[in-house]
Amino acid sequence: MRVFLAGGTGAVGRALVPLLVGAGHDVVGTSRTPNGVERLRAQGATGVRVDVLDADDLRRAVAAAAPDVIVHQLTDLAAADGRANGVLRREGTRNLVEAAKPAGVERIVVQSISWAYAPGEGPADESERLDTQAPEPRAHMVGGVRAMEEAAAELPQAVVLRYGILYGPGTWYAPGGPVAAALAGDKEARFLGSVEADSSVSSFLHVADAASAALAALDWPAGPVNIVDDEPAPAHEWLPELARALCVPCPEPDLSAERPGWARGASNALARSRGWEPARPSWRTGFGSQVV
Repeated sequence: MRVFLAGGTGAVGRALVPLLVGAGHDVVGTSRTPNGVERLRAQGATGVRVDVLDADDLRRAVAAAAPDVIVHQLTDLAAADGRANGVLRREGTRNLVEAAKPAGVERIVVQSISWAYAPGEGPADESERLDTQAPEPRAHMVGGVRAMEEAAAELPQAVVLRYGILYGPGTWYAPGGPVAAALAGDKEARFLGSVEADSSVSSFLHVADAASAALAALDWPAGPVNIVDDEPAPAHEWLPELARALCVPCPEPDLSAERPGWARGASNALARSRGWEPARPSWRTGFGSQVV
């Protein structure tokens, strides 16, 4: 299969390219930088320098690649700017879909998130709605996710991978990353999300498991699928394990804080029913196995 991988040098993309190449797929990966293009070539892919926010440039790149499937692993989180990432979700995804249509591409696999569900009890599954009634600033994030998923669904074979919080090489949760810096007391460290030790429940996912799911999803039916590990957990349980793995201090838990209704984690039962399973089924062992 010929795969157009948008975001081939991001945290998931770097892990995904070798899997795609190893499975015999012909990969065209994108990067915004010459160094990224060279990295893709070194991994056995064809590297293309393109900015997905440039609709005309992207349309030409997709037409030239003539792919069977587009895999969307784009994020813009390096500067911890949630609005920049929202622009990429809305405009970047729209540009990818509009480039796919004239190229005859009907299948797209899209990176989404698993913490945009509406409030409820217990881990969310794919039958539940997104949190479209959330107040700001959460409303902006959920709106970007909704726009991204709806744009992707204009293609008849759109698979939406709702990832858990990513950890591992190249993520904020890796050793030496912004979360470690924030926990160590660096007041300049910035990141999206919270590391408060309270009752908020999260689902995690190692980037290598995210990549394995993206590979498997090339053959999955259309629709959303939660890609998370097996153990949603409140922050007062997982944060001490993360701090220990990162060799940084852990804040005292604030168990008086009420859990936000949306902070509930997600179920991976659907993905498991399709044969996918995480090699790191729990953050308990996964955090300590991170390699930069």
